[in-house]
Amino acid sequence: MVTRPLISGLAAALLAACTVGPDHVRPSMTVPQTFDGGGAAAAAAPAVTDSAFWQAFGDPTLNALVDDTLAANHDLRIALARYDRANALLRGARFDQLPTLDASASAVNNRASADQAPGMPRDARDSDSFDAGIGASWELDVFGRVRRSVEAGRAEVAASADDLRALQVAVVGEVATAYFDLRGLQERLRVATENAGNQQQTLALVEARREAGQDSDFDSARASAQAAATAARIPALEAEIRVAIHRIAVLSGRTPDALQAMLSPAVALPRAPRTIDPGTPGDLLRLRPDVAAAEHRLRAATARIGVATADLFPRFTLGGLIGSQAGDLGRLFERDSETRFVALGIDWSFLDIGRVRARIAAADADAELELARYQQTVLRALEDTANALARFDRAHDADVELERAARDSARAAALARLRFDAGATGLLDVLDAERTQLQAEDAFAASRTRTVTDAVSLYRALSGGWPQTLPQQELLEGYVSGL
Repeated sequence: MVTRPLISGLAAALLAACTVGPDHVRPSMTVPQTFDGGGAAAAAAPAVTDSAFWQAFGDPTLNALVDDTLAANHDLRIALARYDRANALLRGARFDQLPTLDASASAVNNRASADQAPGMPRDARDSDSFDAGIGASWELDVFGRVRRSVEAGRAEVAASADDLRALQVAVVGEVATAYFDLRGLQERLRVATENAGNQQQTLALVEARREAGQDSDFDSARASAQAAATAARIPALEAEIRVAIHRIAVLSGRTPDALQAMLSPAVALPRAPRTIDPGTPGDLLRLRPDVAAAEHRLRAATARIGVATADLFPRFTLGGLIGSQAGDLGRLFERDSETRFVALGIDWSFLDIGRVRARIAAADADAELELARYQQTVLRALEDTANALARFDRAHDADVELERAARDSARAAALARLRFDAGATGLLDVLDAERTQLQAEDAFAASRTRTVTDAVSLYRALSGGWPQTLPQQELLEGYVSGL
């Protein structure tokens, strides 16, 4: 007679079940159809998502460094731990949808005192009691509090996964940039060393002419000063090379000195691809993991409004117990020793409405914050890509002009030395030509380095050409499938 109304109440509650709070709707933003100033870089070219971009440079050392970084970088390990934590919290939230089961058993021997049982012998005052049972309690998610909590947990897992992907983009991009900076510095060191050698030859010639009475101490001092200034570039470049090697080593999870032997030998700086297809801004927003993470966090914040709103309504809890109780252990599970208990509980605090509405207001504010953060992330993604595209678009043109300047200045310096040897020109022309050669060749090496790193920056902004798999990807697919 007691069970029947409980079942009727449970059926009515489940039929009336609903999910309170707003549903997530992807924010709409107006974005341009194409990127501004794409120019040559927007020409038809393979999509950047076809392969890992760093492989296009054909440098096996860089490929190995990227593989090591993806496997051992400590920032990525931290992000992976956050991802695993979000998964664990989601599993905990999902268990709230299921009944909580517990089992209990007890054996009690009780002796009453002589005052409690007057006239009874000592042995007769002893009594035994044995019981065992299984209990269950289950919150009936009538207003969707638990469902909204699971929805928020799923969104947080997806956001953590996107954070990990975004960090992969950032860390691998940093490794590639540091590696190309290293090769550029080595090229600039070669330029400085060769020019220092040429200027030392000029100084030796001037010294010989001075001793022969053909040049003055003034000419010797000027040649010596220029040779010393060029030689002074070498230690600074060598220091920067060591710093770049230290950075690469730490990014790949090693101690700073671990890659000195591997990276110290100079290797030619590879050329950047001539064109990179940026796609459209809409493509970009679908690819960028930071944009996806911002949207997932907005979804989680929206779901938490529902969690807070559900506290305005009563909570229904179904509890039950089935067990056995007997005074003798041998009769514990006999037919007449069975016990059971079923209850439907309602918890509704009328006096707590003010606090609940305050929590709802806070959840609303959190959602507004995440909406603004999402919109800001979209704009920054568009800005990053437009800026990287603008820099890369004209970088090759600068390389062409600086290469011509370096070639012509080297030819001019060689002619100046020949003319000086023949007595057709003065030392000042030679020193000026050699200074111009050093500046032009150094500028060309720096420009080539900048062009390659600009290509890396563009790939990084586009988030293309990156491995779209994560450790424990199968878990992610299972948890996010309900989003």
